[in-house]
Amino acid sequence: MKGKKIGIAGNVSADPGENLYHLPISYTPDGYVKAVQLAGGIPFVFPIGDKRLAKVYIEQVDKLILAGGQDISPKFYSQKQTAAGKYSIARDEFELALLDEALLQKKAVFAVCRGMQLVNVFFGGDLKQELHSFTKILHMQDPIPREQPTHELLTKKESVLYSIYGDKSQVNSFHNQAINRLSSDLKEVAFCPDGVIESVENNKRKILGVQWHPDFAYEALPNEMQVFDYVVNQL
Repeated sequence: MKGKKIGIAGNVSADPGENLYHLPISYTPDGYVKAVQLAGGIPFVFPIGDKRLAKVYIEQVDKLILAGGQDISPKFYSQKQTAAGKYSIARDEFELALLDEALLQKKAVFAVCRGMQLVNVFFGGDLKQELHSFTKILHMQDPIPREQPTHELLTKKESVLYSIYGDKSQVNSFHNQAINRLSSDLKEVAFCPDGVIESVENNKRKILGVQWHPDFAYEALPNEMQVFDYVVNQL
């Protein structure tokens, strides 16, 4: 079977509940897996582990997806913790190693939500820890349905996303933090009207980051599936 092999960085649930006997599980949200498959790709989920395994994992795939999830610990961008976020140091360290190895092996990277923030931190940028104090726009829309767009997206013409979203569109939003100081290695290509950076690119290194969750809406909104088509087949 032919198809691009797409590595998806996984997460851990320490206690998934009674139905799974309260046993820790390694997982990734099913939207990444199903959308990659629909785009003709072959998904591989990389469980959090020893960062020395990053080289082996990345060697097995053509591209890497860094998924959403916990906030990134401020220790990785030299700030004191000012918000009561949920952190996973093990995940941060492992995904930073995966990203480093993907760049060394010249593999494309698609970074979603937390993933985009992690890419910025990797390249020396930092984050706003308490986004609600910077804007009145709702960036954490829960309990609004995950596939429902809740704020405007403004996309620059030079972005690879312009052909999908046009200059104005709407996207969903599920994040507490956001990019503050953008790394000089990245280019802002889409933003929210309040100034929050919504997408970054580094075309030379084949990096695309989005702040919203196309994995939540790929079944409901054609443009969100088009993003996965682009990532799997062109990025």
